[in-house]
Amino acid sequence: MSLPPTATGAQHTAILGLGVYRPSLVVPNSEIIEAIDSSDEWIQQRSGIKQRRFATPEETVQMMSVAAARTAVERAGLDMAQVDGVVVATVTHLMQTPAVATLIAHELGLDRPAAFDISAACAGFCHGVALASDMIRGGSAKYVLVIGVERLSDILDLTDRGTAFIFGDGAGAVVVGPSDEPGIGPVVWGSDGEQSDLIRQREDWRDVIASDNPRMPHLTMQGNAVFRWAAFEMAKVAHEALDRTGITVDDLDVFVPHQANMRIIDAMARSMKLPDHVAIARDIAEQGNTSAASIPLALDRLIEDGEAKSGDTALLIAFGAGLAYAAQVVTVP
Repeated sequence: MSLPPTATGAQHTAILGLGVYRPSLVVPNSEIIEAIDSSDEWIQQRSGIKQRRFATPEETVQMMSVAAARTAVERAGLDMAQVDGVVVATVTHLMQTPAVATLIAHELGLDRPAAFDISAACAGFCHGVALASDMIRGGSAKYVLVIGVERLSDILDLTDRGTAFIFGDGAGAVVVGPSDEPGIGPVVWGSDGEQSDLIRQREDWRDVIASDNPRMPHLTMQGNAVFRWAAFEMAKVAHEALDRTGITVDDLDVFVPHQANMRIIDAMARSMKLPDHVAIARDIAEQGNTSAASIPLALDRLIEDGEAKSGDTALLIAFGAGLAYAAQVVTVP
């Protein structure tokens, strides 16, 4: 028996709208340093971070996602009812099931959309954009919300000198939809599981439950090793994404790397030999590392500051635990 013909979708896709949510609680370095026996100068020198934002109890993963999504859909010029897919990238929805995407979709009033979470750590948003683009081109959806959201403050050990000052909270969302012109280039993605110990959750939940003094599992990271890997390996991935799109660094207007560390961002820019005209996202100084939320938050900051505008050509690239990574060229909405 032969199967019926496969549905076909749009020839091209693009990001149609962007929205973000920045939590209300601003946490400067001065509030972090005592517990880790550090200083504001040391933190800024090591990471470029001046402050980060932590979510209040009311600013849940779901609440932040919904707020960012509403803005993204409005800016895309769509009715919420037109959205038929929701992809949420996060590692801090702390319920194993159901996926938070289903709860977000319900709160947004969507009519039975495809809705699921993905776990690719800091690279999750770029994975989500690639998946949404493929869904639309394959004919299984028309307009997809892609959300990157984290409450990393929930899984931080604020006495850990290696991680306490790095991470923050927030959410960013985009609407991906059909386009007359290519607006999302081919994704270059992969992983290096051999080095999965470099960034990981310290404890297994079963160990937590069995402990005489149970506590929330926390993030741990080997910062120097991550720096060496990311600063140079990711430049190769960036060039591959440009090559697959058929452009060079000279054609870029905007570079939006994952906001992991200012020194990594600068090292990548040098390795790529980015021209002076390319605007580089450095949202980490004010926002910290927000994992899956960092790319949309950083792009929004560039737009807000007038360093990026609609129609610009931007390279997105992210990496994180796994070590998972992804990169693609997009047109700024």
